Amino acid sequence: MEPGDCRGQRDSPEAADALVTLCTTYWYPLYAFVRRQGYRIEDAQDLTQAFFAKLLEKNYLGEADQQRGRFRSFLLASLKHFLSNERDYARAQKRGGGRPLISLDFELAESRYRHEPADPLTPERLFERRWALTLLDRVLSRLHDEYAAAGKLTLFERLKEFLTAEKGDTPYREVAHQAAMTEGAVKVAVHRLRKRYRELLEDEIAQTVSNADDVQDELRQLFTSLSWG
Repeated sequence: MEPGDCRGQRDSPEAADALVTLCTTYWYPLYAFVRRQGYRIEDAQDLTQAFFAKLLEKNYLGEADQQRGRFRSFLLASLKHFLSNERDYARAQKRGGGRPLISLDFELAESRYRHEPADPLTPERLFERRWALTLLDRVLSRLHDEYAAAGKLTLFERLKEFLTAEKGDTPYREVAHQAAMTEGAVKVAVHRLRKRYRELLEDEIAQTVSNADDVQDELRQLFTSLSWG
């Protein structure tokens, strides 16, 4: 998907599908932000579901396009505005014929939230970091699926540690022996893996920004947020 495609056709079914996909992928950082505000579990779940129902029903994707902003920043700003208008909200109203417009696994989300270590960062910075981690997980999952489809999942499992370190914990020579490859072939395979990872990372980011010029800025922000601690 080219940067801004879903925004350029914001009234199309494709745009609606793109928005649902983005919301389904990146909803957890928003739920965790709501919990960080001190809301009880049930209220946080209701508010998060109600927020996304409103986002999808009101076609706020068009507003995001007009602002020419990053989807990440747009979502957080919209959520803050929503919460400020819903301080006394106890239970989310039924929308979409009584069915949620997107499926959110709150049980898994709450388990994940409870197992996160205590962190002194502000809710906003924690949101940024959780967004970055979610995005990287999404990229790694896409890369995993590509290698699996090509019948190279075993190779992927052996090489993926090299995505985050020059030689990982396992030397090239040892990987070469395990995979019945030459050390040179392993180096080439690692280079290709990293190149494809970068391509998928930029593609994933491109789906959350308004134009191609924002991709590199968003990429830098991603790594900045990961350095906060």
